This record gives sequence, structure tokens and C-alpha cells, in this order.
Amino acid sequence: MVKRRDPSAIAEEALGKRGSATPRRVPFAFVLDELDALAPTTRAMFGCTAVYVGPRIVLVLRDKQGSADDGVWIATTAEHHASLRHELPSIRSITVFGPGESGWQVIPAAAEGFEDEALRVCELVRRGDPRVGKIPKPKKKKKPSAPA
Repeated sequence: MVKRRDPSAIAEEALGKRGSATPRRVPFAFVLDELDALAPTTRAMFGCTAVYVGPRIVLVLRDKQGSADDGVWIATTAEHHASLRHELPSIRSITVFGPGESGWQVIPAAAEGFEDEALRVCELVRRGDPRVGKIPKPKKKKKPSAPA
């Protein structure tokens, strides 16, 4: 029997590593339950909760209370949109980054089959589906400022 970790504990642990004294509420925490066997980590990102499995960002959990982009964001690329849409019919590009197609797709929280589709994307992540997840580009290191 696999012991399940509390999703809020996962988030607190990850946020604690970044120095935050106040743990954040994790939206759609059932997603972390579903990914628990993979030991996901979380990070605060744009006021949302980014979910990583190893070095790959796989999902972002967003609940801004009524925004059209609330839901489970899927880290993917345009080449996988059609095949993912076959399995997750409600997905669409997020709109917060502007109009047009985005690599980020969202299962909208307002969609009729939201929970079923969110569970399905968790299953894809657990199986290691290559259509879901990206390794983030390394952050550019700041150059030290020249002495005055």
C-alpha cells in the first residue's frame, strides 16, 4: 500500500524551500493526490501552483476565482494539441499570454468534464506520456554590476 502525502504538505514543503513563511492554498489539490506516486514538487508561478515531476514542468494549477483560464494548464507543444484534444476534448490554448495558439493548453475549470479530464491528464503524466511536460529553459544568471 502506497502512503499518500497530503497535497498541502507537498506545497508547504516546496514553498518552504523558497523561503515563504505563508503556505499557499493549492487549487485542485486532487491532482497532486493523483500524481503522488511520482513525488511531484510544486512551485509558485504567476500566482498559480506549478507542478513538476523531476526536472519537467507538467501542469500548472490555477484558480483566480472566475477567470476563463482557471483550471489545469498542461505543458505541451503545438505538435501535440490535436492528439491531446482527442483525449481531452475541452482543452484550448490559454488566453492570459495573448491571442493565438499557445504551447500551454488548459482544461477549463468551468468545463463540464473538468474533473474527469484532469484525472485523465494525471494518468498521462503517470505513464510518462511525452506529449505532456517540458524541461524549462535555465534562468539567465544576472551579471554582477560593475563597480562605480
